This record gives sequence, C-alpha cells and structure tokens, in this order.
Amino acid sequence: MVRVAFTMIELIFAIVIIGITVISLPMMTQATSKGIEDNLVQEAIFAASAELNLAVTAHWDENSIEPGSTDTLARVINTGLCNNITKLRPGHISQPLHRRCLDSSATPIASSNTGAVDALEDAAHGSKNIFTTTITDQAGYKKKYNSVVTVTPSAIFDGANNQNMKKITVTIFDTEIPPNIVTVLNTYSANIGEVDYYKRSY
Repeated sequence: MVRVAFTMIELIFAIVIIGITVISLPMMTQATSKGIEDNLVQEAIFAASAELNLAVTAHWDENSIEPGSTDTLARVINTGLCNNITKLRPGHISQPLHRRCLDSSATPIASSNTGAVDALEDAAHGSKNIFTTTITDQAGYKKKYNSVVTVTPSAIFDGANNQNMKKITVTIFDTEIPPNIVTVLNTYSANIGEVDYYKRSY
C-alpha cells in the first residue's frame, strides 16, 4: 500500500516561497505606484510645454492688428521706436509692408484680456487641472497636477519700462498642502510683427 503525502522539507519550502511572495507584494505595489506617478509628472511637463508652444503662436498683443484692416498679420506696436515717415523700426527690412509699425497710437495690453484677436494675454489663466479626466481620482494615492500661465512685460532686456518683450511662464504644481512646484517653463515673445514673405523683393 502506497501512501502519498508531503515531506516536511517540501512543506517548509512551500511556506518559505509563500512568505517571500506575501512580503514582496507591498514593495511591488509601491514600485508600480511610483512608476505611475512619475508618468503623470512627465505628462504634466509635456502639457506645460504644449501650453507654452500654443501661446507663442498667437499675436504678440491684442492691439497688434491695424484697426479696420482685413490684413490679419501682426504689426509692430509703436512704443516710441518707429520712424514716423517709413513706419519701420530700426533694423527692420525696408521694403513696404515688411514688419511695419502700426499707423495707430495703439499701446500694448499688459493685463489678461480676451478679445476678437488671439493674443498672448488670451493664453494666461489661473490654476486649472491639467488632466481633463478623473484618472487621478480613481486611486486615492495619486496626486493631481495643476498649471498656471502668466503673461507679463519683461524687464530683462530693456529695464523696468520695457514694452517690447513679453514673458510667458507656465508653472506646474501638485495640489498638496502646501503645493509642490514640479517645473516652471519660460519663453519670451517680441514686439516685431510678422513678415509678408510673398511681398519680398531682392
């Protein structure tokens, strides 16, 4: 008569293997969670970069378009450097309609403004959630990430009264208390208008 059973050594090995598996489960879960969180941070940084790139595709200023004109190319706002005869700023190409100053007395808009023209100021916004879905809510251990976009005159290039450069800043932070800043991205946009390439002559 043959009896089938586990030996003591087999039982010990089975208990050891089960113990190692149970002990390692929390560490594996923690590693997976950290990987997901790192991916969310990276996605937040990519979203900030996209916001920055979108902002600089807009017109430099709400007042960059000649009033009453059907031409939607941005012009140079006269901040005191334009030639009253040629309507050009120093250093610009001298052909007609190439980076011309506005004929009007328009001044740059320094604060956030939403108008008919897509301008840098329209990209500015207060704190808002980067991720439009509720993916960060599905597991309570994941953080939410918000962004803030500001557009301000830049004093770096021409002193405190500079009106010809605007600084766009995107700040990414989590919603912990206090919030932790993940990254800050900056770029600059200049009051130089746009070129009519098809009207160039050499």
